[in-house]
Amino acid sequence: MPGERGSLFDVLDRAAERGIDVRVIFWSEPDIASQIADEQHFLACEEHTDFLHERGSKIRARWDRVAKYCQHQKSWTVDAGQAGEVAFVGGINLDIGSVSGPGHPRDAKIPFGKPVHDLYCEIAGPAATDVVHNFVQRWNEASEREGPYGIYPDVDTAADLGFPEKVSPNVGSTTVQITRSVLPGLYRNSHPTPGGRAYEIAEGEYSIKEQYMAAIAAAKRTIYFENQLLFCPSTIAALGEALGRGVQVVVLVPRVPMSEVTAARQHPRAALLFESLTALDQSDDFTFAGLAANREPGVYEDIYVHAKFAAIDDCWATIGSTNTMFRSFKGDTELNASFWDAELVRALRVQLLNEHFGEDTSALDDRAAFARYREVALENRERRTAGNPTQGQIVAMDPDKWARPE
Repeated sequence: MPGERGSLFDVLDRAAERGIDVRVIFWSEPDIASQIADEQHFLACEEHTDFLHERGSKIRARWDRVAKYCQHQKSWTVDAGQAGEVAFVGGINLDIGSVSGPGHPRDAKIPFGKPVHDLYCEIAGPAATDVVHNFVQRWNEASEREGPYGIYPDVDTAADLGFPEKVSPNVGSTTVQITRSVLPGLYRNSHPTPGGRAYEIAEGEYSIKEQYMAAIAAAKRTIYFENQLLFCPSTIAALGEALGRGVQVVVLVPRVPMSEVTAARQHPRAALLFESLTALDQSDDFTFAGLAANREPGVYEDIYVHAKFAAIDDCWATIGSTNTMFRSFKGDTELNASFWDAELVRALRVQLLNEHFGEDTSALDDRAAFARYREVALENRERRTAGNPTQGQIVAMDPDKWARPE
């Protein structure tokens, strides 16, 4: 962790030793290699519970699995149910490359780990209570809780939690909504939020997909995506319709995507999807880009885009764990926070664009700002080809060449 704080478990254990109730839901997938190549995680098994026992960890943990899919939510709650409770929702994995600052400078103390661009948002007020409600719902029904290694340290210490009994008071004027992707049958307790109505979670929830599609359909000026993946036919089709309305569409993805996307590029069943993506580039209002840092003359290092962010018309945005792909919308368990606040969304746009290409766009409206984004991205592609210094890190890409084996 940053600031020489040690590992994640060091940070959590220090909090637990101060008397704080620290609880963690870990994703458990014994066959993770079938979903994500060359990855490891902290699954429910003897080795990992022994690891916690051997270090005398005082945290409380449960493990949760969704067969064939991923428990992909990434959220934190702090002081749940207390005055000043806050929550964090986003896409950041707790690995070395992801825990880095804006611009992703190379850290000599961390000689390994690729730099990763990602976002989290801090939430206070009633929406924070909704994040707590989601945690309690999942904690109490975590799939492995009755298995031999599904609870740490034991069932009495890591007992069920009570649902929130009151909503945190408003702390500002921003409207925030928590949305989810949850498969049917994972959880069954439809306990309502304080003052709210019960939702039949046993039937599943797809509010993230619904909101994405509604937001794209409502766009009048600009659509900006930063996402690890653009791999959903209906989303790509909706972006094409937006371009037809004269909306500017800018999509930031990894220059080199995960190997599973490259493999899909070779599969005949995915041909139409990639053709649809390439067709977007026929419009001058479409920009497709990645990030690469110019570390030294003629040397560029890709920055992996792991963000899951969208902004519409400089007035609405969403941040969370959800990739724009079918399995994230209707398969993986996901969590997003969306907000309606023109001042806040505009400020975030200004901050991100300044990070990506080093210009202050606060004096520009969204269309002018993204026109400049496109201009710099195209210029940087030419500069990189010639081995010249780039302005910032955005580099335009040809979607027809994306995810092809090098």
